[in-house]
Amino acid sequence: MAKALKQTSAATQTGAGATQFQDRARDWRKSMSDNVAYALVVYTALHIFLTVGAMKETGIKSMALFALVVLVVGIIPACRRFEKRWRDLNDSEASDPALSGAFRRDQILVWLMALGLPFALTVLFKLIGTMG
Repeated sequence: MAKALKQTSAATQTGAGATQFQDRARDWRKSMSDNVAYALVVYTALHIFLTVGAMKETGIKSMALFALVVLVVGIIPACRRFEKRWRDLNDSEASDPALSGAFRRDQILVWLMALGLPFALTVLFKLIGTMG
């Protein structure tokens, strides 16, 4: 009897482990959505600290409006396109490991935009400030 209980317990644990693994299968839709959300938060923080700091340093306060336009017209739609590409996957595609390369490429592009644009705007503002 004890042997039977031990075997049943081991089978239950193995089944639970398999269920946990299946639950942990990566959902590309959710992962891209999370990356886009975090990238927008990081972009906004960098934008505030770098770009606004450069505007104060150079005295070009009207560039704040330009930077806001870049955010609204450039970054948000671009991020939404990345997210939409992954959001439209069906359930079987959403956890297909074959998509990991495409996911990584899009993830890198999202983060390059989020990290690169605030630095590029800061350099642009400083260059404009030195010319004026």
